[in-house]
Amino acid sequence: MRVVWVAVVFAVVVLASLTIGERSLPPQVYLDALFNYDPRDPAHVTLLAIRIPRLVAGLIAGAALGLAGTVMQAVTRNPLADPGILGVNAGAAFALLLGTTLLGRADEAIVAILAFPGAALASAAVFALGGGLRGDAGPVRLTLAGAALNALLLSLVTAIVLVRQESLEVFRFWVAGSLTQATTRPLPEMALVAALGGILALLIAPRVEALALGSALSRGLGTRPGRVQAGALTVVTLTTGAAVAVAGPIAFLGLMVPPLARLVVGHNLRKELAVAALLGAALLIFADTLGRILLAPQEIRAGIMTALIGGPVFLWIARQVRPGASS
Repeated sequence: MRVVWVAVVFAVVVLASLTIGERSLPPQVYLDALFNYDPRDPAHVTLLAIRIPRLVAGLIAGAALGLAGTVMQAVTRNPLADPGILGVNAGAAFALLLGTTLLGRADEAIVAILAFPGAALASAAVFALGGGLRGDAGPVRLTLAGAALNALLLSLVTAIVLVRQESLEVFRFWVAGSLTQATTRPLPEMALVAALGGILALLIAPRVEALALGSALSRGLGTRPGRVQAGALTVVTLTTGAAVAVAGPIAFLGLMVPPLARLVVGHNLRKELAVAALLGAALLIFADTLGRILLAPQEIRAGIMTALIGGPVFLWIARQVRPGASS
């Protein structure tokens, strides 16, 4: 029954995203725009050229971050694990900013590819600094490693902006995630990458659950921890890279979604992943829609809205984590 409610909420949020904004659109506009598109009709242009691409970007980025957060929390057994908090978003965003500054913005698809090595290096660095290579990746250690990496990357970003003033406009987008530039992003390609990450996550889910039993016991069950961790790292790289390439760094979404997914379906990782993708998309689209109407005609970026919602959630979860705990 809870899954049904999640589906209902998702449908309502999607409908609200298409109808609510600075310019309200009546339902009859949808069919007219799809089957009798008139480029001279402002309502048709608003729907097909702005809101639908923005909705698709929210679906891709939200689902991808929901998957990434769920896999990170399952592998590290860390309720504070999140692509934003642990610096993975920052790594992808830094690589994109550096590539855009050096290569220009002529080909968004080529520049977007840089998000993946950035996300991979950041996630590997946090995992290593947090003690993952020694099997001692505790919640506090990983969070501190992620905070340190975030600070380092922010310093590098500031250095780039100071050296090249023309990168300031690019920096304004990448400092906080947004769906406003959805029409310039390689949405089909990133949707495919995120889907590949989701499929891989579903395939390795049983092994990740076995790994949660501990390295010794998981080896006894035939699981190779190194391979499972490498697979999880690949999932996080694909999903986070796709999300950042589409929407920039969206904070706290990967933190909020996994506990909600577990509340809906319990401790079954494959079911958690499916629900997390749906919830992640719904939360990001909701944050984007809310940001469009709170200070209309001005707009609050989706990344800021998720931070406003997720900040208190992070503090609440952090209070539940005991120092020295590893799960």
